[in-house]
Amino acid sequence: MTYRTIGTDPATRREVSVLSLGAMLFGTLTDERTAFAILDRYVEAGGSFVDTSDNYAFWQTGSVGGESETVLGNWRRSRGIRDEVVIATKLGAAPLAPGTGYVDNAEGLSAAAIRTAVAGSTKRLGTERLDVLYAHIPDPAVEPAETVREFGALVREGTVGLLGVSNHWAWQVERARATARAEGLPGYELLQYQHSYLRHRTDLPGQLSPDGEPGTADGNLLSMVRAEPDLTLVAYSPLLSGGYVRADKPLGPGHDHGSRAARLAALRAVAKETGATVNQVVLAWMIGADVPAIPLVGASSVAQIDESLAAVELALTPDQRARLAAA
Repeated sequence: MTYRTIGTDPATRREVSVLSLGAMLFGTLTDERTAFAILDRYVEAGGSFVDTSDNYAFWQTGSVGGESETVLGNWRRSRGIRDEVVIATKLGAAPLAPGTGYVDNAEGLSAAAIRTAVAGSTKRLGTERLDVLYAHIPDPAVEPAETVREFGALVREGTVGLLGVSNHWAWQVERARATARAEGLPGYELLQYQHSYLRHRTDLPGQLSPDGEPGTADGNLLSMVRAEPDLTLVAYSPLLSGGYVRADKPLGPGHDHGSRAARLAALRAVAKETGATVNQVVLAWMIGADVPAIPLVGASSVAQIDESLAAVELALTPDQRARLAAA
């Protein structure tokens, strides 16, 4: 396994594996026994960065979420896991009532909502301190400064280690970071966005905005990560939910670029040369990219996490990277 540092403050920064494990469906579509086996294999291979959210996975059960955090808490207790595994969670997008969702009835990012959500997450995860806490989606009803101040207070109190943000526009991220700098508070250092070799189109309206999908790592976000050395990009859905390789998971219009066929052909050619799978080439490309990302991979079996773990050891040549970039 290979590792990298997230965060800049010596008091809170952590060394984590360059491949993160997503626990979104643990406790719902993936039962606890299977989830434990996947987690055990991931940690055995040196994995140390697990991701969840307080709203996972409400859409599977009609609940308000929390199932994934509960499974992770049970696993931590049963295995005696403490600081050796960094667990990141998110708040702000849990529905306030069963049968609703984050578009129409989200908990939001007010100071009171943040405190309530953090109390719930720490209890379910079985920890007094959250290693990483993300603001999951924007809250248009709350001034960003309120969120920044509450997040900063949690870090200062020792309840939270590192701060991150997901699914916000790049200008919102920078405005929040500027507020934190001006007030001498800890700011966002992790950015969790959808990112892959096939980039998501930015001209289609999204669930949260008519202007597009704010959760996409577009050029504005990537250039921010390139320019700001304290930022780390964590890429969710890097394998496009199986879209690279599964006929039953076709790529949708969001990835219907004119260059799609050429880029898929380049991926397949590099996979054939290396003896790796297409998915492994995608992950290796991301880990070693000019703007590197930590891929956040899901798994519903030990075989799936094994395939992703093998990508960490896959070294693409400069020529292969150049051909992937040129396609």
